[in-house]
Amino acid sequence: MEKGNILEMKNIHKGFGGLKALVDVNITLKYGEVIGLVGDNAAGKSTLMKILSGAYHADEGKIIFKNEEVSIASPRIARQIGIEMVYQDLELCPNLDVPANLFLGREIITKPGFKFLKKRKMEGEALDILSRLKIDVKNPRIKIDKLSGGQQQAVAIGRAVSFEPKIVIMDEPTANLAVVEIDKVLELTLRLKDHGISAIVISHRLDDVFKVADRIYVLKHGRIAGIREKMETNKEEVIKLMFMEEGEQRA
Repeated sequence: MEKGNILEMKNIHKGFGGLKALVDVNITLKYGEVIGLVGDNAAGKSTLMKILSGAYHADEGKIIFKNEEVSIASPRIARQIGIEMVYQDLELCPNLDVPANLFLGREIITKPGFKFLKKRKMEGEALDILSRLKIDVKNPRIKIDKLSGGQQQAVAIGRAVSFEPKIVIMDEPTANLAVVEIDKVLELTLRLKDHGISAIVISHRLDDVFKVADRIYVLKHGRIAGIREKMETNKEEVIKLMFMEEGEQRA
C-alpha cells in the first residue's frame, strides 16, 4: 500500500448568503486510513464532504488528490477520479433487487440496438461484490425494501465500492440501526482497508467513530476545533472540543 497522504483539503471556505458554513478548513487523509468527522448539528461536516464529492463548490481553497490539485465540479467527476459518497438516505431504489441497485445507471446490456439486460452477468458480478466485502445478503434477487436497514447500508457501500474508488465517504452510516447491524456496518467500514480504500466517516455516534477511525477531526461552527489521534484521546475530550465556548483555545 502506498504511503503518505491521498487527500488534502486546504483552506476551504464556503458560504451560503451571509452564513459562513466553512472557514479555513484543512484536512488530510492518508492511504489506507479511516478518519472520523464529528461535530454538532450545522458544524459543517456534510458541507465539507459535499464539496469533496462535487455536490457543492468551495468559495475558496483547493483539493489535492494523489499529489495533484483537482477541480471536482460534479459528483460525476468525483467518481471518475475515485471518490464516492454514501449518503444517509442511501439513494437506493427500494422496488429493485440487489444487482439492479448495484448497477443502477450502468446496467450490463446485450449488443447495441437490442438493449436487453444481462441479468445473469449482473447477478454474478453482484454476488462477487457481496462476497469480497463479506456482505450478508444470501439472496441477491430480493428487493431492497425487504432487506434490513443494516443490509441496505451494506448494499449502498457495496455499490460505492463497485466503482473501484480510492476514497469512500460515509454520511451517518449507522444512524437508525440496531446494535447488531451497527457492528456489521462498522466491520464493513474497516474491511475497506483490505481493499486499499481510505474512508471518511461522518457520525454523531462517538462510540462508532472510536471503533473505526484512526484520527478524528472535530468541527464547530464551520471551523476545525481539534484534530486527535484516536489512541491519544477519549470521548470526553472530543465532546469538550465539540462544545467548547467561542474564544477558548483550539488545538
